[in-house]
Amino acid sequence: MSKRLFIRRKLLARGLALAALSVSGFGPALAQGGSYPSKPITLIVPYSTGTTADTLARLLGAKLSERWGVAVITDNRAGAAGVIGTDAAAKAPADGHTLLFTATSHSTVPAIRPKLPFDPIKSFAPVVLLGTSAMAVVVSPTVEARTLKEFIELAKSKPGKMDYSTPGGGGVQHLAMELFMQETGTKLVHVPYKGSSGALTDVIGGHVQASVASLQTASSLISGGKLRMLAVMSEERSPAFPNVPTLKELGLSSLVVDTWYGVMAPAGTPPEVVAKINAELNALLRLPDVREALAKQGVTPAGVAPERLQQLVTQDIARWTKLVASAHIKTE
Repeated sequence: MSKRLFIRRKLLARGLALAALSVSGFGPALAQGGSYPSKPITLIVPYSTGTTADTLARLLGAKLSERWGVAVITDNRAGAAGVIGTDAAAKAPADGHTLLFTATSHSTVPAIRPKLPFDPIKSFAPVVLLGTSAMAVVVSPTVEARTLKEFIELAKSKPGKMDYSTPGGGGVQHLAMELFMQETGTKLVHVPYKGSSGALTDVIGGHVQASVASLQTASSLISGGKLRMLAVMSEERSPAFPNVPTLKELGLSSLVVDTWYGVMAPAGTPPEVVAKINAELNALLRLPDVREALAKQGVTPAGVAPERLQQLVTQDIARWTKLVASAHIKTE
């Protein structure tokens, strides 16, 4: 056999080996990661238009479209506290072209409704934790208490005679306030509303005494003196209200509760594709204009490895499931 013929046969054998890898499944993963995206991307947002999650999805979707040269479509599928849209995302093809843009309800709903058409952990591949937003304990200006300590003392002196409002039963505001009552030994009556507007309007008017509210929703009302802010529930003080203490500072370290926003893909999405989306979104979160836009929504950018989002969801579900059981919380 001539040397030239030997080399030709060796190259042919190498080509056949690579083709075999492609057929076995290893090759497609590399190809999908390398050529992704190959068609328009759909961001399923399981909430209505105008929400913070929707606003962030449209902002980041437009940026991804510019960087990747493909259309990124925001698909709002609101209903059942996010279950409808989340279920649709769970059943989408696992190729990275359909993503779930989710938020805190992803970990509160399973605690309230254990029987779901999807598994909040196993049905998804985490992509990235985008950011967090602080919540605050607020009271009506008509309430005599001006500090958290005074409010706790007042509530203890009137067990079951003071009310607190939420945008709806089973949400993070509801669970956060139930946790607050457990830790402080207070008892307030839950008054659920259909949305934040009505919940805060009645606190302003003095019809309800207290609420746990997201800062992006309540900040202007607090600044305008329509609501009195007693403490923030985040790990650190809010830059917008540096003189307001955290619950952790006040000795309630177990009451660190934030709202969060993240991106997930259907389970089975190739790791190379997940890694590429994660890298792109992390890069976007470092852009000054994106950080400014998030700040206007009251969101602090996170941008970390996928495992951080998985850890957060797992811990939150365990935390809220335990609370729901111990507090005997039921919603319709």
